Parts: sequence; C-alpha cells; structure tokens
Amino acid sequence: MFDNLKKAFSNVSTGFSEKDLNEKDIEDVLFELEINLLESDVATEVIDSIKDSLKEKIIGSRVEKKNIQSFVKQSLIEFISETFDNAGHIDLVARINEKKSSNEPFIVVFVGINGTGKTTSLAKVANMLKNEKLSVVIAAADTYRAGAIEQLREHTNRLNLKIIAQNYGSDPAAVAKDAVLYAKSHKVDCVLVDTAGRMQTSSNLMEQIAKITKVVKPDMKIFVGDSLAGNDTVNQAREFHKQVNFECSILTKSDADARGGAALSIVKVTSTPIIFVGIGQEYDDIVKFNKQTFLENVFESTDIDVPSISEIKVSEPEPQPEPEPEPEPQPESEESDDPFNGIETDDINNYADMYDIPPPETDNEAKKLANQIKKWIKDGRPKP
Repeated sequence: MFDNLKKAFSNVSTGFSEKDLNEKDIEDVLFELEINLLESDVATEVIDSIKDSLKEKIIGSRVEKKNIQSFVKQSLIEFISETFDNAGHIDLVARINEKKSSNEPFIVVFVGINGTGKTTSLAKVANMLKNEKLSVVIAAADTYRAGAIEQLREHTNRLNLKIIAQNYGSDPAAVAKDAVLYAKSHKVDCVLVDTAGRMQTSSNLMEQIAKITKVVKPDMKIFVGDSLAGNDTVNQAREFHKQVNFECSILTKSDADARGGAALSIVKVTSTPIIFVGIGQEYDDIVKFNKQTFLENVFESTDIDVPSISEIKVSEPEPQPEPEPEPEPQPESEESDDPFNGIETDDINNYADMYDIPPPETDNEAKKLANQIKKWIKDGRPKP
C-alpha cells in the first residue's frame, strides 16, 4: 500500500541527508518532493503546507549530518500526525448509543458520486452496527439511478434488515422522512439514508441533498470516496464539503491504493476525519481508520517513534566574531574652552545636516549641541 507516498517521503529524507542544507539545496529537494507528492495524488495546498513546514524546521536548525535523515522523517511524521489530530475523531457507535437514551433514531446520510462504493459502504456500516447489537433501517433515497433500489434491497435481504423504498422518480426527501417515521414508531436505533450520486457539479443533486438534510435533520453526513480516484476524490470531497458540510468520510478500495495521497488530502482540505476504510468486497471488509497504521504503512516501519525533534542532536553554533565597538568620543579636555573638543568634524557636520541644525550663536547653544552630538555618537549614530 501507498508505494508512491513511501517513495516521496523516503526520497526527501535521503535527499536532505546528502545536501549541505543551504537555501538552494533545500529548494531543489523540496521541488523533487513536490513532483513526487503530485504523483501520489496529494492536493496542491497540502503539498504547500508540507513544504513550508519542512523548510521552517530545517533552515537554521544546524542538525548534524548523521541526524538529518531522522530529523526530516520526524518532521514529516509530526506534520501528518497533527493533520489527522486536528481533524478530530468520531466514534459512530458511541454517538448512536449516546442518542438511544432520547428514544430518537440516529440519522446518517451518505453522500458521494456514483461508482465510489457508496451503497456498498452503507451496507458494510449497517452490518457493523448490526454486529454491535444496534437496530437499523435503510432508506433508499436514490430514486434516480437505474437499479439503485434493487441493489440496496439485495443488500438488506442478505443482511436481514428493513428497507424503506418508493418508486423511481419519487421525492428522495419523502423516502428519507418515511424511514425516520418508521424508526421512531418501531424504536429503531439508526436510520441510514442512501442518496443519489450524480457528479458533484450537479446543482440539482446538491439541492436534493440539501432538501433531505432539511427534512430529516441528520445527526451525521458521511462522504464516501474512492481511494483509487486520487485527486478526483479530493476534488469531490472539497465540493461536497462546501455544499453539504459533511462531518467525516469513508474511503473505499484502500487495500489497492498504491498512491496514498487521497486520505491525507481529504483530511487536510476538509478538516474532517476519515472514520472507516474499505479493504475488500465482503460486508466485514471495513475497518476504522487508524492514524498509527497509516504512518507505519507510509514510513515502512512498525515503530515510527523516532526521536522527537527536540531530542535530535544539533551542531553547536560556530562562534561569531564580536562586533567592534563604536569608538567612544574623546573626553573633553579640562583645559579646553571648546565644547566640541574631541568630536570629529565629520560627526559635527553629519549631525547638523541630518537634523537640519543651524550653527550655534551663543556658548550655551554650542555646549548644548556638543552634548547632543556626544550622546548621538554614544547611541551608535542613529538616523532620524
């Protein structure tokens, strides 16, 4: 799994360890990283974030050459880990159980385009909830795609679950509402609503989903995306999140994903977590998304706890030459009556020109000006 992403992160770690880490070398390695991540279906804004994070940590870090590979690896691990942590965590079963006390069904709406495995993922989630001793009813609210209702009915027959369906062309929101009413009257724990999945650019599709949401007021909206579709899935997630504001995602076909960028990109772009990943065709082939497992796959290790950045030894900074002190103004001779004695003529002229000061006309003015110039010299000759 995730061969392209492994290669991208491995190459950047090796690349930095072979360079002198001046700004040009850093830019060259980051450019190669960008190309590799684009080939891994990582979204452009995610790539920019990774590059900025690495550049900020590496420039000026003075990491010893032998430690730079571990330093870069740890930086990447921390970035990915923080990305998933910032998206939060959702436990679907816990939320359903939490709402059971109110005697109201927990309503989940599944969104996504046709062909991503949305209906199959819904059936897998239904099977998982059934195994958790939760009762489920399914709403066949995709009333447009030919065969959609029959496909969902076949799943419910196999799983021995109740389905609420109407004829093709019926109002999807009405189907969803009927399923909710059935759940309330029969004390069913959860309602899973399948929706139409035409392309995400279809305004009618988004309006239908918005209507379903308004009518049944779901507790959760789940986006289903195909891992193998790469950046297309990321773009779909971005558009659906903008229009529907879903809370989490399911990624299908993750077991066959050689690139791995979709998971990271969707979480970063939408700031929502992935809760499940599909890993096969059977009903049990769905597992909770696990950040640790993702990192172990990407970095080809069962132990990704490399030393933290703060623990990685850095070189002692080279001693910098002390700046030469400004020459102190010569003390005024006690025997001299000239208040400007000991002050260079250039300093007098520069100060007068800089501050537009006319020549003094009295002794008191001369003494005052001389004192001002001496203080100015002592302060390092600042410009006004």
